[in-house]
Amino acid sequence: MGAKRGAIWGPIPTFLVLAPILVILPLYTLHQQFSLPVPNVHPYDPETNLPHPSETTILSYARYLSEDIGYRTPGTREHAIADAWLFQKVQDIGQLCRRAVEKEPGRKLECTLWRQEGSGSHRFDIMATRLYKTYVNLSNIILRISDGTERSKADTVLVNAHLDSTLPSPGAADDALPVGVMLECARTLIETPGWEPTHGIIFLFNNAEESLQDGSHLYSTQHETASTVRAAVNLEAAGTTGPEILFQATSEQMIEAYSRVPRPYGTIFANEIFSSGIILSDTDFRQFEQYLNVTGLDMAIVGNSYMYHMRGDLVENIQSGVAQHMADNVLALLHHLSSDTSPISTLADGYARPRIVFFVILGSFFIYSFTTAKIMYVAMFVASLILVRVARVKKVWSALGAVLASLAGAIIGANVVAAIMKYVLNKPLSWFKWEYYPVALYGPAAIAGSCMLVTQLLFTKPGQSSMERPIFAGLLLFQSSLAALGQLINIGSSAAPFIGSLGFFTAMCLDTALAYMHHTLPFNNDRELPLWAYPIAMFLPLCCGVQLLAATLVVFVPLTGRMGGDAPAEFIIASMVTVIGALCISFVPALAHRFGPQILRRTVILTFLGLGVAMAFFYTQDTFDRMHQKRLFVVHKEDLVTGKQNLHIAAADGAAGFDGLVHEIATRFGADGVPPQVAIMDDYNGDWDTLYPFSVFLSPYRIELPVDPAADAAASLPPVHRFTVTAVNDRIDEQAGKRHLTLKIDHPGIIWTVIAFDAHVLQWTLDNTPPDEFVRHHIKEASFYGIDAWNLSVTIKHPPPASQDETGLKVNFIGILERRMWPAKKDDSDGSSAMKLFEEFDQWIEERTGGTVDSLLLGCVSGETVI
Repeated sequence: MGAKRGAIWGPIPTFLVLAPILVILPLYTLHQQFSLPVPNVHPYDPETNLPHPSETTILSYARYLSEDIGYRTPGTREHAIADAWLFQKVQDIGQLCRRAVEKEPGRKLECTLWRQEGSGSHRFDIMATRLYKTYVNLSNIILRISDGTERSKADTVLVNAHLDSTLPSPGAADDALPVGVMLECARTLIETPGWEPTHGIIFLFNNAEESLQDGSHLYSTQHETASTVRAAVNLEAAGTTGPEILFQATSEQMIEAYSRVPRPYGTIFANEIFSSGIILSDTDFRQFEQYLNVTGLDMAIVGNSYMYHMRGDLVENIQSGVAQHMADNVLALLHHLSSDTSPISTLADGYARPRIVFFVILGSFFIYSFTTAKIMYVAMFVASLILVRVARVKKVWSALGAVLASLAGAIIGANVVAAIMKYVLNKPLSWFKWEYYPVALYGPAAIAGSCMLVTQLLFTKPGQSSMERPIFAGLLLFQSSLAALGQLINIGSSAAPFIGSLGFFTAMCLDTALAYMHHTLPFNNDRELPLWAYPIAMFLPLCCGVQLLAATLVVFVPLTGRMGGDAPAEFIIASMVTVIGALCISFVPALAHRFGPQILRRTVILTFLGLGVAMAFFYTQDTFDRMHQKRLFVVHKEDLVTGKQNLHIAAADGAAGFDGLVHEIATRFGADGVPPQVAIMDDYNGDWDTLYPFSVFLSPYRIELPVDPAADAAASLPPVHRFTVTAVNDRIDEQAGKRHLTLKIDHPGIIWTVIAFDAHVLQWTLDNTPPDEFVRHHIKEASFYGIDAWNLSVTIKHPPPASQDETGLKVNFIGILERRMWPAKKDDSDGSSAMKLFEEFDQWIEERTGGTVDSLLLGCVSGETVI
């Protein structure tokens, strides 16, 4: 045998030396990743007096929209008020533009504004569901800034944010903050002396994104300037903290343009994750891509997405510097894209999907083509093979087996812990309250399973030479081969294992060179690696891995915790932590063999003790608190046909205790002696059609309410709230086997109406390619405030299949009473029993749960008719 293992550095001194790197480097990396600029208070630089975006001004706009006006759901009075307010703001900018030209005679600057109104329909497929949208008299507010020439107006860049907010949220970040950013960027550009846009900028303030992108569809298909758009920059928010992330980029030209912003934060990893469809969400960018066939950038604030579509989306929860970060980046983008060096004109003839790798490390933006990546990664793999050969490392194939066993063991170990937490201890989502909690729970499980449990003990035995050096070489070969193979099949995220391999390659090169200089080759495997090899090997993987893991957890922890009770949330998070965490600490399998089998076994015991402490800690944790709330969906539904009133309760998570809470609600608010009933969530559960198809995430219950002695539901509604579905121009062509009719939906005082029916549609006014089969169809509507009717002309096969009711077309319908949404309408309530129940329910649930539940309370009316 060779020298005694660890003769120079024992385990404790070794870990004391490496610990500062393992702690300080990740902390510094996170600081760099999530650092934000100092906010500008004033709209002008105090030293130069030049204009710049002011976070104070942006947040004042966001506060006015979200708190003074409030919930701006399409179809509500508040939405109409916000539309009028914004149109006035854009008119003020138009006046500012005219004054700027008067101040600088000869300056080429022209501002044109529109308030677009229109109706339309579009198909909206999401979550493997075919869905149809229709809208009436929705509006958009549009501002174009150009130099006044036809050339400037011919090739433009579009920047977009949406004015509306979703049903349960005041929408300060989503999306009032980006609206404020756009207003401030427009002002800054106009007030910048001498600035003239070679290419025009179109500011689109669309008014209906939350109703499934109706506003952006209206602009893309009907506005006169839409055909001039060559690229789109979409601004969104799914959280309230941290820098906005570039999560979707669709051309090399636009990625290159983004590289010029002062604080870039975007990676190919986020781009590929979003485009894969794993994140069940979408933005207006989809409409621009689908109907305008343009490239662009999709950017969003994602930190603290616990506030996403919640009541807590308020200015008070927006981190200082967030608005400034987005504004500074957007302004830099618009400066470049409107300049004479802009790529906008080159995009007029079309664009290619990006085949480019981009990422940020410690604030530096790296960008290179797929071709360059293939050359680099394959070269690294070949060089690694040569280096291992030159270094004469023994047992490399066994070492590769140890590396693969390490990764498999990590995944298995973490998922075993996930199963115990969920099924044995009944503590699912115990990690939900903080984005980094899963690291504390699943990290020890992954380490124990990968490096210090069965996997590595299989590769170390007393009396045998150490596997430290072979495994170090094996880690290099594994990561370099994974990077080369992944990039050869055009997976841009292969940059991660490539970055991981760089440190191992550098460390091994230096060690081999020194060995040659001192004539110590071939290596005796028992000679431990020099300790300095580990800091070199771990530097880049730690930086890249920590950034990637942090960005992933910030998005996926809150999102996965609300994917529905049936979603494998525990296992998704456990696997993510393990796979990405393996990149962060990829050196650990080699280090595990540094001190021999006895130390390894002791470390196994310590790791399991740490895992036990972690599991005990998370077992005692409450899943939710005031800042990380459970979402509760509550629908008070009146059936206009039967007169029945029910309370429908659903959750979007698998946390323990929901069944007990529902039974308490039934006891407190339901009919005496009638227990709640579990409802089946499928396409025929019309109780939740207002949230369809996202209702698939919900675990619903139905609670029977006490009988209202006043009258039946239909009679209790005032005349202005009668909801009817009738047919006009109805005729049957028996010879052709067709029925032609127009469905007329009248819904005064009712918004977000939905109709659902079963039919074999041959033709209709929604989509020219309806499914060629007898299926269920859902059509959702969202229109401007005061609009109370819409139509659908349809031709269906007649008669329906023999298995169906041949008496007519059965149509189910449901909608939200505009003045029965809590808390959105608590100051403008219709005084109904539903709103009184909501007020009492909201106070009760606050006291009962200590503020850990955020309830969406909707008053709906529904019915069924046969036509």
